[in-house]
Amino acid sequence: MYDFELLKPATIDEAAAMLAEGDAQALGGGQTLIPTMKARLAQMDRLVALSGIDAIRGVCTDDDGRICIGGGTSHATVAREYAKSYPALASLAGRIGDPAVRSRGTIGGSLANNDPSACYPAAALASNATIVTNTRDIGADDFFQGMFTTALEEGEIITEVRFPVPEKAAYEKFIQPASRFPLVAVFVAKFADGVRVAVTGASSDGVFRWSEAEQALSDDWSADVVAGLAAPGAEGMISDLHGDGAYRAHLVKVMTARAVKGAV
Repeated sequence: MYDFELLKPATIDEAAAMLAEGDAQALGGGQTLIPTMKARLAQMDRLVALSGIDAIRGVCTDDDGRICIGGGTSHATVAREYAKSYPALASLAGRIGDPAVRSRGTIGGSLANNDPSACYPAAALASNATIVTNTRDIGADDFFQGMFTTALEEGEIITEVRFPVPEKAAYEKFIQPASRFPLVAVFVAKFADGVRVAVTGASSDGVFRWSEAEQALSDDWSADVVAGLAAPGAEGMISDLHGDGAYRAHLVKVMTARAVKGAV
């Protein structure tokens, strides 16, 4: 690992000011950035640790019934707090990595990194969540812009994520055993005005919505409907030693059907 300076702001304004100076990078739970730096795949002169900012930790419910999760809130907290009110989201959070990762990793860090196989982007996209930063609100459909790419600007900090709670939802994850990341995973959410289906782990462009499944399930909420759909095209799917594009495309269909069956 290269030498770097670690800064510890106590407020969002302090963090934003530090990020505006020089080669600085925000540090959430560090579960992705620190291993990357240890492998010397990334180098920053300054890391701005967000873990000391109380204002971006914790959970609540707003006046519209949305659950609101601070950007610095750990996966373990989400798994514990929403086991009853949003069990699909709690189940997702409770299966990220291992206990050490869940106790340190944060929802804001996961969404800002937007790994193509991360779990939280699927939840945010399927739930039509709003990502709140220190400067603006961003809808999930606009936030995710490709592999490791988001709408965040330099120095912008995720302070909160607001999730509408669907009538039914489930997250089905086909785990890659070594990394605990999903080889393919699908989050299905049924709202009064339709169904949203978000897929992670499959596409080289990162998380995406499977529109054909959304339309079919909005018309008829049934796993049998999914069985009758053609799998998404293999073009653009990730192809590696764990599975080629056609295999991942097939898994998208399988995981979607399982999610519909398991939705509560």
